[in-house]
Amino acid sequence: MGLLAEKLEVRPPSLYIHLDGLPELKQKLAIQGIKSLQAYMLQAAVGRSGDDAIRAIRKASIQFVREHPELYDASTRFPDANDSDLQQAQESIVQLVLRALDTYHMQDEMAIHMVSGLRSIFHGFTSIEQLGGLGMPLDSNKSFSILLNTFIEGIHAVRLNQHET
Repeated sequence: MGLLAEKLEVRPPSLYIHLDGLPELKQKLAIQGIKSLQAYMLQAAVGRSGDDAIRAIRKASIQFVREHPELYDASTRFPDANDSDLQQAQESIVQLVLRALDTYHMQDEMAIHMVSGLRSIFHGFTSIEQLGGLGMPLDSNKSFSILLNTFIEGIHAVRLNQHET
């Protein structure tokens, strides 16, 4: 809190007027990070659906992490997972991706599995990239596109299988 006060050019006790310590600051940063990520994703998804929407959301998400790595990191570390504001922010991202998946006409549970899979791909890839773990002499954007395209092909296969059963 002392470093934050110094950067804001205020006295540390002044921060406690607005925040109840470091845990609350971390919680508010997490919520702000999630809301900011959702805004990037929403802007990219507007007017798109299906494969195009998924690719646009991916591109916007990667852009957000690359432009705001610390805020993204903060959005994944929160003291209180039961906080209603946090849950609402997280749910806004889930709903956005579900709307993008609507054109695939998947059963509800399968669509949630796909949201989880997309989040895992996105978070895993960006986390490894941020840690410098993609040290091979390859274009990371192309690597991610190949990964996402493979996942999208899987979405199409799942959709076909659901309608055959």
